[in-house]
Amino acid sequence: MTPEEIELVRPRLVEFTAGMLGGLARSDQRAKGELYMRGLLTDGARKSMQPMAERLGVDHQGLQQFITSSTWDYTQVRANVATWAVDAINPDAYVVDDSGFAKDGKSSPCVARQYSGTLGKVGNCQIGVSVQMATDHASLAADWRLFCPPSWDDTTIEDPAVAEQTRSRRARAGIPDSVRHREKWRLALDMLDEMLNPATSSGPDSGAVGGWGLPKRPVVGDSGYGDAAEFRLGLTERGLVYALQVDPTAIAHPGDATPVVPVFSGRGRPPRPRYPDKPPTLRDLALAAGQSACRPITWRNGSKKTKDNPTAAMRSHFLAIRVRLASRHIPRAEDGSLPDEWLIAEWPPDQPEPVKYWLSTLPPPTKLKTLVRLAKLRWRIEHDYRELKTGLGLDHFEGRNHLGWHRHVTLTVLAQAFCHLLRLDPKADAPA
Repeated sequence: MTPEEIELVRPRLVEFTAGMLGGLARSDQRAKGELYMRGLLTDGARKSMQPMAERLGVDHQGLQQFITSSTWDYTQVRANVATWAVDAINPDAYVVDDSGFAKDGKSSPCVARQYSGTLGKVGNCQIGVSVQMATDHASLAADWRLFCPPSWDDTTIEDPAVAEQTRSRRARAGIPDSVRHREKWRLALDMLDEMLNPATSSGPDSGAVGGWGLPKRPVVGDSGYGDAAEFRLGLTERGLVYALQVDPTAIAHPGDATPVVPVFSGRGRPPRPRYPDKPPTLRDLALAAGQSACRPITWRNGSKKTKDNPTAAMRSHFLAIRVRLASRHIPRAEDGSLPDEWLIAEWPPDQPEPVKYWLSTLPPPTKLKTLVRLAKLRWRIEHDYRELKTGLGLDHFEGRNHLGWHRHVTLTVLAQAFCHLLRLDPKADAPA
């Protein structure tokens, strides 16, 4: 927004941030929070502290102190924003994802040479793992963790000298002792627990304890999460259904396959029930179902209208069959059977085989269009990442402090929520 547009919506911004930052103990902290929000929302190429301070006409040291050393709980702010989003956005799903934050040096917390889907290659970057509340029309990056690679966890390093150097580097970056290397899918489960577990107490002084108490929703994610059988099991154990993209080389039995008990020879332990046939890959199962099993599905309308597609309908051909994933991590029932779920495959009519695959634990009566729409919902957060990064400066934080990174990300999400607030109001005075 231009400074003039910011002034038009300033009263609403003050009111909104006062509600979201209401748990901050001091009025000067709340004022600094609103100031930082204005810096993020105001047009400018960089949203790091010094350029924002220059545009706002303030000393950047005040912003820096608020982000890196002032005493306030960013977790409670996230809980406030997410609770607001339940009513404002009414999310259809929680989307788990991660995004790379490219860096030049080695001092930013948890920076390392690692693969980033954002960069499309291995590069020097931080990785932020997020859980986003999403519909086809909006998303909110509600919760975040900064992925800690093994090179930043001294407990994973055998060389005593290197481990000591790592401890010193962690201390300089202010990384808490509780932050250790954990797989991204485990961080996603941690955040879902935080978001969905009930709060045991709340109040302006105590905040939420135990969890945020958000409603359960289906979980969506790409193959970085869907390929982890333990992640899928973790969701099921928490009573959460999912639609997760997977690699087609995973193996599974057909949905109608049943275990049999081999003939007992009379010696040793009696044999347990097992499937008589070797499980094929998901690709093989989809190919066996054949292109004749596909149906044309339109899952949403896009923005690129053409003469041949005046409604910008997003459509393709899909099939859905029941399968039983075969993995050592998946527990079997007493009769030896594995749980069944949906295999969804996108198979455009001009392609010799499917191009994308998903697994879903939505119930058997679920319509194919519902399955496809949920599986495809991840597009929304990819769209909104552009606003978060390019427009609001999500990846512009230049500090070298773990706490500062989390606070900057939290206030960027708060700015994103304010943009949604303006879009939801037809009487909004400024574009968002």
